[in-house]
Amino acid sequence: MEIIDTAIPELKVIQPKVFGDARGYFFESYHKERLAELGLTADFVQDNQSLSAKNVIRGLHFQKPPFAQGKLVRVISGSAMDVAVDIRKGSPTYGRYVKTLLSSEQNNMFWIPAGFAHGFVALEDNTIFAYKTTDYYNKESEGAIRWNDPDIHVEWGIEDPVISDKDQKSPFFKDFVSPFTYSK
Repeated sequence: MEIIDTAIPELKVIQPKVFGDARGYFFESYHKERLAELGLTADFVQDNQSLSAKNVIRGLHFQKPPFAQGKLVRVISGSAMDVAVDIRKGSPTYGRYVKTLLSSEQNNMFWIPAGFAHGFVALEDNTIFAYKTTDYYNKESEGAIRWNDPDIHVEWGIEDPVISDKDQKSPFFKDFVSPFTYSK
């Protein structure tokens, strides 16, 4: 496995070593010890999976403390543009985002620690998105920021997105009071 740095140091792209031949391929999608050797020591407690049609945007979501979640995300089938927004008060990158292309062809993953809002857009029909979380889902701890917030200005790269009612009504970043604080 290789860890690739991004413009925000806490966000990491992970590229597993893929072994392929005429029969297909094999790779380790998760190996706790190998990731720990590379500096990622998260303890995962829950796996989630979603199926999305092309142009579906899900996000920008997070869980508030004490149920804040780190996420290790990947695409099993299809492709998605994945986005993480820094929502840690006092962070030098507060309000900035990183986006990365995740695909079943690349088999890459994206590490998003607690303190970041997360979202993605499915770039193909039948995109299967899977992720591990460091804490359990808790409905009362749900939080979100508007997917098309003008201050964050995520460039989703699509026209005619499909958005849930809930995501259409999420608060704007200027009205958002973050429950996260940056610490070095």
